[in-house]
Amino acid sequence: MIELRELTDAAQKAFPADTLSPGRDASWELVAEMGWLMIRLPEELDGLGLGREASTAIHYEMGRVLSSAPLIPAQLGLQTILASETLASRGEWAERIAGGEYVPLHMLPTKLETGSDGALSGTVSGVFEADMASAVVAFLPGGYQIVPLDATGVSVSERAIWDPSRRLFDLVLDGYTPDPALAIADRDRSIALHDALAPEAHLALAADCLGGAAAALDMSVEYMKMRKQFERPIGMFQALKHRAADCKIRVVSSEAMLWGRARDETVSYVQMGALKTHAAECFQWVTEEAIQFHGGIGLTEEHQCHLFMKRAMLNLQLCGAPDLWKERAGRAALAALA
Repeated sequence: MIELRELTDAAQKAFPADTLSPGRDASWELVAEMGWLMIRLPEELDGLGLGREASTAIHYEMGRVLSSAPLIPAQLGLQTILASETLASRGEWAERIAGGEYVPLHMLPTKLETGSDGALSGTVSGVFEADMASAVVAFLPGGYQIVPLDATGVSVSERAIWDPSRRLFDLVLDGYTPDPALAIADRDRSIALHDALAPEAHLALAADCLGGAAAALDMSVEYMKMRKQFERPIGMFQALKHRAADCKIRVVSSEAMLWGRARDETVSYVQMGALKTHAAECFQWVTEEAIQFHGGIGLTEEHQCHLFMKRAMLNLQLCGAPDLWKERAGRAALAALA
């Protein structure tokens, strides 16, 4: 059995902390070579057979370097295919994905119309890195289905976003006829499957956030050791010490919650959503402080601070905005008390 420490050490060697947002295509090749696409693949299918604590550790390390490799949607796509009870070629697709083929899961609602001949037209909005995908797992009117991007009536259109470490695309269907052989689940089963996989997405995003927050804080502390005012490192000034300590407390307490929920199989969907929101807000807060720690240079695009900030702002909105999950978590807490 691979130890968690081994995974973390391997990730830190493959993606050093001093290299932010390494090239996407080279990173993806390295991710596939390291076997991280097989972390959640069962051993009987020649995977590593590891649990979500292991995948959380990898997502945390990828967050530290603001990785542009779309590992989260890829792992979710594989889990969706593995959960299928009807897909005859499930083993073949699992092997292809484990070997480095990118087949992401799309979890947002779709806006599609069904023609009289059963063909679909409309937009599947918000597919990460669709330009490198061979297919997308999307929720069509009949349920989750694999949509090959080279099929007739399928095209992609890039949508500009603020975060340079990611690329977002719309999947445009224009008279696309779904292949029954690529159906993963019917509509009712797909809804249940979405609710089962959504906590995995929240956990992965929370790990990405806290990895980024920890890296932003480490970068700031190193800068404060080097930057001098009045012939003293600014890190010696009490006001900055206290602010850095506040950041550290937020990151460490959030990490404790992350690992606690990664190990607890009984954590609810709402609790995972609340974890993601808490981690994303911690990331945002730490990056805002990091900009202040760096002074004037922190406000420039030449410095790396803005990369952390842009990642944090996008993570806040992914898988549901903070207000949504705060309300749901509050209602769940009130219901438990009642």
